[in-house]
Amino acid sequence: MYKKQLKLQNIICLLAIGSSVLVFLYALGIMTDLYDTLYSTMRNPADLSQTDVAGSIVYYNMQGFNAYFLKCSIVLILLACLLFITNTHVRRRYYIGNYIAVALFAAANFYVAWDAHYYIEYFKQCFLQVDFEALKAHSELWKTAYTESTFWFDVHYLVFGVAIVASVLLILCTIWKISLMRSEAKLLNKGKEAAA
Repeated sequence: MYKKQLKLQNIICLLAIGSSVLVFLYALGIMTDLYDTLYSTMRNPADLSQTDVAGSIVYYNMQGFNAYFLKCSIVLILLACLLFITNTHVRRRYYIGNYIAVALFAAANFYVAWDAHYYIEYFKQCFLQVDFEALKAHSELWKTAYTESTFWFDVHYLVFGVAIVASVLLILCTIWKISLMRSEAKLLNKGKEAAA
């Protein structure tokens, strides 16, 4: 039984680091469409009221969130690495460091998913208030990219879904590990009692 659990915990730890890297890549890409379509509409970055397209200020308003989100994604990668530093992926018996690493990774994932979801949905609504007719005219005049797609906003459900699944699996695997460790301790105690 331990062999199956050890193999599974290794796979889940790899999934944990993979999901953290996915969140990082998403944080890098979330502003892609906004930059391509809205950046050139701002005639004077020093005065954000001077724009060719009403609502395009959402690109500048998202800058602070994007920087914060990128930092959070780096923290998630570091916490996923902590799982490997504490040997959570291969250790037969868990110690306090393993439990702390699992708890920190899972808690951080749940927090970042909850917090980022709120802001992403807010900025999606701001993006939908852009004057798309003016944006289309601007893109045709200046030969810039044009999109009305909310793909980069919507894909956060998939990205955070993977991160939360990785966290839940890690917690369930830890509970299974605790169960196996208790069962092993009982067997060892019975063996000691029989030998006495």
